[in-house]
Amino acid sequence: MNDNSKTTRTLEGRVSSSKSAKTVTVVIDRQEQHGLYGKLLRRSTKLHAHDEKGECHEGDLVRIAECRPMSKTKHFRVVEVLARAAE
Repeated sequence: MNDNSKTTRTLEGRVSSSKSAKTVTVVIDRQEQHGLYGKLLRRSTKLHAHDEKGECHEGDLVRIAECRPMSKTKHFRVVEVLARAAE
């Protein structure tokens, strides 16, 4: 079974910083269960994403997709803005 379709990883998160040119920092929040005790733990990951048009601002909810490496730390791009931050 040889499937030639490529699937890219997409994630949703909040923009925590948009100070860099064409780059936003997105915080991905998740919950995971402790292995032994079963308590739910909150974890977060910060990812840098490419924002070509510069349309994202702090607090926006965005969808990002994995892409080719654009710099040392930037491997995602902004696909769409799901919700704007309340101003």
